[in-house]
Amino acid sequence: MTRLSLSLIAVSLSSLTVRVASAQKMPTSGNDSLPSRVYCWDSLTSTIEDSRTTKEIMEGSTTSLSHFEVHATTLQPGKAPHPPHTHADEEELIIVKEGQITVTINGISHQLGRGSIAFAIPGEEHGIVNTGKEQATYYVLKYKSRLPMDLPRAKQNGGSFMINWDTVKVSKTDKGQRREIFNRPTSQLAKFEMHTTALNAGLDSHAPHNHKEEEIILILRGNVTMHIGDNFYKAAPGDLVFLPSMVTHNLINTGNVQCEYFAFQWRN
Repeated sequence: MTRLSLSLIAVSLSSLTVRVASAQKMPTSGNDSLPSRVYCWDSLTSTIEDSRTTKEIMEGSTTSLSHFEVHATTLQPGKAPHPPHTHADEEELIIVKEGQITVTINGISHQLGRGSIAFAIPGEEHGIVNTGKEQATYYVLKYKSRLPMDLPRAKQNGGSFMINWDTVKVSKTDKGQRREIFNRPTSQLAKFEMHTTALNAGLDSHAPHNHKEEEIILILRGNVTMHIGDNFYKAAPGDLVFLPSMVTHNLINTGNVQCEYFAFQWRN
């Protein structure tokens, strides 16, 4: 065999190696940097600062979002995490886990308790203060779309808003009950929908299924099992589950009492 033939074989093998390596990396080097996962509240690391304790839950990118960050903050009574501020190109969703906080968005303030939410669009100043007598804990979701921001769309569909848990209508279902929180386009997303499900003991949420929307499930009460792909994971109150687009999943109430959880889905 000539030296030229050996060189051609080497080049061909090198090209094949590159193609094989690229194929192996495709599932993890695309847009979905955050995999499906159950983030257990009791396993999260806490960082203590002067006025707050923070638990970093997740940060990365997804199919729809170029940046997605979730953390939880615990405030002592009378304290604020930082001065009121704005985000130029990110939206922020706040969900109260426990206690009482006052959220102010664009000069409008509401006191919010457990299960209540606040949503701030880009450019609108917002701040949080623990106005209760006990410590308060809340989740924060901040995100930016992979697509260009559409601020007029957000304003046309209600802009920033706050919803008190006690004002949300409860609807009975054949498996328990449900609260519709919101369903609207935003500046970052063509669809952003949020609801709660209360599921009776021993039942599943629905048959295993998948959908284009990405989803977070946040356990409020009860013990459940998440069926994700071919695997099963335990989840308890405070735990957060991230489900990427098109991942097969369902939830099973494996406790002895009714469970309840937030579910929110989005796409752009």
